[in-house]
Amino acid sequence: MNQVIASGQPGKGLGASRTLAPGLPNGEAAAPGSGAAPARRKRRRNDHSAASIGVALLWLGPVLILIFGVVIYPAIALLIASFGTFSITGLYRGFAGFTNYVNLLASPDLGQVMWNTFVWVAAVVILTNLIALGLAQFLSKEFFGRRFVRWAVIIPWAAALVMTSQLFRLMFDYYHGIINQMLLGLHIISKPVDWLGSSTFIMPTMIAVGIFVTLPFTAYLFVAGLNAIPSDVYEAARIDGASPWQTYRAITLPLLRPAILIAVVLNMIYVFNSFPLIYIMNGSNPGYGNDTMITYMYKVAFQGATHDVGMSAATGIFNVIVILIAVGIYLRFTNWRQGDQS
Repeated sequence: MNQVIASGQPGKGLGASRTLAPGLPNGEAAAPGSGAAPARRKRRRNDHSAASIGVALLWLGPVLILIFGVVIYPAIALLIASFGTFSITGLYRGFAGFTNYVNLLASPDLGQVMWNTFVWVAAVVILTNLIALGLAQFLSKEFFGRRFVRWAVIIPWAAALVMTSQLFRLMFDYYHGIINQMLLGLHIISKPVDWLGSSTFIMPTMIAVGIFVTLPFTAYLFVAGLNAIPSDVYEAARIDGASPWQTYRAITLPLLRPAILIAVVLNMIYVFNSFPLIYIMNGSNPGYGNDTMITYMYKVAFQGATHDVGMSAATGIFNVIVILIAVGIYLRFTNWRQGDQS
């Protein structure tokens, strides 16, 4: 029990009594309010943490809402639709289980479409990175008018992909396209080439345009990587008598490895999902002979005979799985953790 003792000071009497804390030796009194101070500090920390979380949510709220509305909700809706059956007008009829996935895997066009997708992505990504390495070396040098050249290079990437695709579609037109007119004028060809209608030329044509619109971003990424390489490394190589090719192979490429890794992964995703270019340049051709997985998904839902929304949704989920596997294999093959640690 708490003990109450009188203060021995004159004039104070019993009114100046003090309380001894239990468990303390006689004569040791607890400091006034010592038990309430930690509680008050804890409450202040909790209030401060709550206020910090509230401020963070206030700033992040619009972004989180945008991410939910543009990414999370459509992904959930796509997953749900892939397990449903729909009428030709798009009305939901009920749960279909894995029927849409079975129909997709059993489709006779899936093999050709997947092969087209592999050729399209591999060719554009590989050729873009090879060309961008040389272009980045050029753009990183000092020369007259370099600023204007850099501005000109970024235009194809900054322009809308739909506009660029439509422009190239007109340029490759069989009757009035400037490509055929120029080649005929130079006597390189004797008759117009059906660049967009022939199964022989349509894929190479789309690959060329894909490289054109992907090259600026990749080149600028490599330019940033080159600018991050210390100049004293090149000076040491020059002193050691290394040739330009030895310097590039032993210094530049290894130090550009993180930039190359990022460029390949981002381009794989970007090129795989490149819908406007493929659809605009190949949309007039019947069937799925020159389609990729992304345009195949659209045509199944809106241009096929059955307008199968459920199978189209299943194709979308299948596309996500394919690109995740492809990126995972690439990261595994390149041992990206080792490059990150170096």
